[in-house]
Amino acid sequence: MSLSLYDRIGKNFSLRLTLWYVGVFTLAYVLIFAIAYYILSSSLKKEDFGLLASKFKEYERVYKEEGLSGLSSLIDAQRNSEIPMPFFVRVAKKDNSTLLLSLPDKWSGIDLNQIGDIFIEEKEQKVRVASKNHETIFEIITFPLEDGNFIQIGKEIDYREKTLARLWNVFVSVMIPAILIGIIGGYLLTFRALRPIRHLTRTVRTIIDTGEITSRVPEGKAGDEINNLVMLFNTMLERIENLINVIKESLDNVAHDLRTPMTRLRAIAETAFQSGENLEIYREALSDCLEESERIVRMLNTIMDISEARAKTLKLNIKQIGLSSLIEEVVELYQYIAEEKGITITKTLTGDTYVSVDPDRIRQVVGNLLDNGIKYTPPGGKININAFQKDDQVLITIKDTGIGIRKEDIPKIWDRLYRADESRSQKGLGLGLYIVRSLVELHGGHIEVSSEFGKGSKFIIYLPKNA
Repeated sequence: MSLSLYDRIGKNFSLRLTLWYVGVFTLAYVLIFAIAYYILSSSLKKEDFGLLASKFKEYERVYKEEGLSGLSSLIDAQRNSEIPMPFFVRVAKKDNSTLLLSLPDKWSGIDLNQIGDIFIEEKEQKVRVASKNHETIFEIITFPLEDGNFIQIGKEIDYREKTLARLWNVFVSVMIPAILIGIIGGYLLTFRALRPIRHLTRTVRTIIDTGEITSRVPEGKAGDEINNLVMLFNTMLERIENLINVIKESLDNVAHDLRTPMTRLRAIAETAFQSGENLEIYREALSDCLEESERIVRMLNTIMDISEARAKTLKLNIKQIGLSSLIEEVVELYQYIAEEKGITITKTLTGDTYVSVDPDRIRQVVGNLLDNGIKYTPPGGKININAFQKDDQVLITIKDTGIGIRKEDIPKIWDRLYRADESRSQKGLGLGLYIVRSLVELHGGHIEVSSEFGKGSKFIIYLPKNA
């Protein structure tokens, strides 16, 4: 085999797997044959040994009762019966000299020099005797007698050798078809097992060639390791696609949201230049530019937070904090604005419930909802904040007596840039509730709203106690 062929085999996983399968299949076949051969051989040998042992007991009894002459008479009687005498019988002394020798009927007329002296030191031995028609193999076993002599009994084992030879021939004749079956079966199983890998390769190649990441690998019904890999790969593609979509959406958002403030900056600068050398107008223009710049920075930070929250890449600094203390800090921050508008903020806090959250992000959530409540509640209105624990969750409710939300607008308020008709007179980007929901979901919670137009709204935040 050339080196290039070795290289091709080494690089072709399907071929290597098929060869491994064929190797294991062939090894298993050889092992099964070896076990079957051993069991059959042992069984036949045990059967022959049992027959010789039984015959020994019969001869030993006669030898013990009637001596060598009685044993000779028994063998002669058996030889004169209708059944052919199949046994080799020899009685010998300790010096291996023969006292009695009886040959099977098949050995009649053979040259006794072929057997010579059969040594009594060997308990089991095989003797080959050639007659005119065929060669016969006898297995001879030596048994000791009580008087110190030995008796040797032998039996033809040609049938045993032929049976084992037939088994060997069957093994050899079946070996080639078995290897072919192994090759075909190995190829089919490998082809089927590696189908998800081929799909995976095809999908990756499609993504590389087209640049489209919408392709997915077909998932099988089997819950094996390869199918789990396919599922994880598809999940990874979904995450990547989501990240790309978020990046595209963020770029679109930035382009859209920067257009208005940049236009204002340009208009302010042009107005200042057209006013001549009036220093006061320049100061006012610079102040407006700074205000617009600050607004742009806040908008960019908000958009980035939203993008990271949607892509679930926003880093949370989880700490265990007292929720009541956090809410009081936020309320204190907005208290002055509420008082200016004549709005009363009340708190219903039952003890200090501890929860594992990112305190800065939860302040942002509560602050945005409180800011919305102040914006859309007329003077003299009320806002109530409540926080309590229920089972393994912590609930924060913010209820106001503001203008409320129309029923048809409630599903839309979570959308980015959405602003109802009643809110268009208020300053804002339409991103507050969008980022509120994103941050709450990033903590593993959710937010609900109930509202009646003209009578106020109620937001309920559900947070797991241990995020």
